[in-house]
Order: sequence, then structure tokens, then C-alpha cells
Amino acid sequence: MISKFPIKQRLDILSDKIEQQFGEIIDIILSHKIRASLAVNNELLLTAWHIGGFVSAKLKSQEWGSKVVAQLSEYIRTKRPDLKGYSRRNIYNMVMFYDEYSSVEFNDTVLRFLNSEFVQPKTAQMVKGEFSLGQEKSLTVQPKTAQIVPLPKILELTTLTNHIEILCRCKAPEERMFYILYANKEHLVKRELQRCISNQTFSTLLGNKRSMSKRMLETYPNAPVMFKDTLFVDFLNLPKKHSESNLRNRLLEHMKQFILELGKDFIFMDQEYRLEVGASTYKADLLFFHRGLQALVAVELKKNKFDPRDLGQLEFYLEALDRDVKRSNENPSVGIILCPEADRVVVEYAMSRSMSPTMIAEYKRLLIPQDRMQAQLNEFCNLFLNKD
Repeated sequence: MISKFPIKQRLDILSDKIEQQFGEIIDIILSHKIRASLAVNNELLLTAWHIGGFVSAKLKSQEWGSKVVAQLSEYIRTKRPDLKGYSRRNIYNMVMFYDEYSSVEFNDTVLRFLNSEFVQPKTAQMVKGEFSLGQEKSLTVQPKTAQIVPLPKILELTTLTNHIEILCRCKAPEERMFYILYANKEHLVKRELQRCISNQTFSTLLGNKRSMSKRMLETYPNAPVMFKDTLFVDFLNLPKKHSESNLRNRLLEHMKQFILELGKDFIFMDQEYRLEVGASTYKADLLFFHRGLQALVAVELKKNKFDPRDLGQLEFYLEALDRDVKRSNENPSVGIILCPEADRVVVEYAMSRSMSPTMIAEYKRLLIPQDRMQAQLNEFCNLFLNKD
């Protein structure tokens, strides 16, 4: 019997049990898709690593000069036109990839902030052979004239394209390590990574715990690595004097860039979200859903310096969201006050008494001292290690 309801309407009346089962199927598809992408990425990394190591050894021994590298590129293009991506520039990028990441300085930095697992070599062999269904014939190919250091496992966390971007634009090993971890955490593609580096995300890599309520840190221990207390919003081109509605409208116009600044787990839901409480109607400026936390996130926009009275309004909105909007399988709602300036002492006093998961964030650039940056990098790495 054919249902009289259209497909879309039938999907709307699915039972929770069936919807959950359908969701599990999607999870299976995405899981295998991710695994396939990771396998391809790892082989690309190994290819660049082995080529970079081989050519590096030839250049260092002065057996090859720069002209030979250009000849190699032309040879590959002529003999195997189907092999793309081996221009002279790309080959030198592979040499940089190998030289910089095989250095003692970089690996010591990884050991200092993470652990030995991240510098353990990737177990892999270069093989040459014929493949057929149910049968594999392979012959291990080892470079005859170059001793190549194994690929550290930390490099598997992001793509070769991202690695080259990081190497070209970041010099300190700590900064390079951070962007590898951050690109992995936020699933950044090249253009998104470029913006993060341009905005000096490394300089504001963690939200200050003093900007977060005790309830926030108790409910979401990883909040400092998920939420930044300083957001760089140069893309808004805000005038020095602006209204809250002007700020909201600019954010809506540039929502993609704003979400990238917040973090890619944020999903925008609505602006001026209506909350009906009793006989009154209230409006939350911006409402998001955070996939990692499985929680609603309300963002209140302020044009002036943080005032503790703003916190009461936000906590009221969170109570309304938790009672009337939050689903049973979701976690407590989170609130963020976004303002141009906040007195850290006032924020700490306000946060110490807040009974809701709340935080204060500023939309301006604040560079932090080097010693504090090192301490926050250490904390970021610890949170990354314990993210599961």
C-alpha cells in the first residue's frame, strides 16, 4: 500500500526509535568515509616524506644541485604525465616538509608538550608490485642512497597542504605544533587555516578560565579549549561607535567567518530567538548549537564594557532554553556575553557566583605574554590529549 503522505511529511512523523536507527546508519557511512580519507591522506604524507628525505639527502651531500631538482620535475612530467603535483616548487616543499619535521628541535617540542606516542614512527613501507582481487604481490622498495627518518605520527593529524601552509608561515616549533593540533581539532581546510594563522589564533589559543563560571568548568571541563575569550572580528569593518543591532547585523552578514572564529562545531540556528516566559516575550541575540557539547549556545551582544547586570539577563535566557527548548538528550545550555571590553577583576567576581554555564568574551585582539602563552600551550596540549 502506498502512503498518501509525501516523503518529506512521512519523515517528519518518524518515531524516535526509527530516527535513531537511521542516524546510526549515517554514522556508519561517515565513519567509513573518514577512514578512507585518512588512509589516502596518510599515503600522500608518506609519499611527500620519502621524496623529501631522498632529495634532501642528495642536496645535502651536494650530489645534486638545484638544476637537478628542476630536471627531476621535468622528467616526471615527461615520463609520467599522469603523475601530478611534482613541480620544482612542490618538490622543494617536500624537502622542507621532511627537513623541518624530522629536526630534533621539532620532535623535542612535541615530546615536551605531548608524549612519545606522537613522535613514534609511522609503520609503513614503500611497495611496488601488481595487485589483483584476492591476491597481492609486493616488493619492498628502499632508497639505496638515503637513510630516511620515519614519519612522526603527529603529522598524520592534518593534510599535506595544511602542513606546507604551517611550515611556510610559522617559524617556532611550538607554533607549528599548535596549528597541527588545532587544524585537527577544528577540521580546518587550507583557507580556514590561513585565516587562523593570519588572526594569530596561537596568541589567543585558550579561553581564560577566569572568564568562565564554575558551573561552566564543572559541566564542560574542556571548555577552555572549545571557547576562546577573545574573538578577532576584523572582517566586520565595524565603526568605532556602533549599536548592538549593527553588530548583530554585521555578524549575520559574515556568519561563516564568525563561526570559523568561534569554532567549527558551532551551528547557527537563529537571530533574536523568541523565548516565551509567562505573558512576556524575550529575544536572545544569537542562538547556536554546539555539536561537540550537544548543547544550545546563546550569545548576547553588548556594545559597551561588561556589566555584571548583563549576566542576570543571560542566565534567565539559559533557564528558559533549558526548560522549554532543550531536548532530553541534550546537555545544559551555554551562555556567552560578547562585549568590546571587560574588566578581568569584575569578570572574576561575576563568574564566581554564576550558577549557569556562562562566560565572557571580548571581540578585540589581545596579545598575551610569551610565558603565559607557553603555559596555555601546555594546557591546550593536555586538553587535546584528554579530549576523548
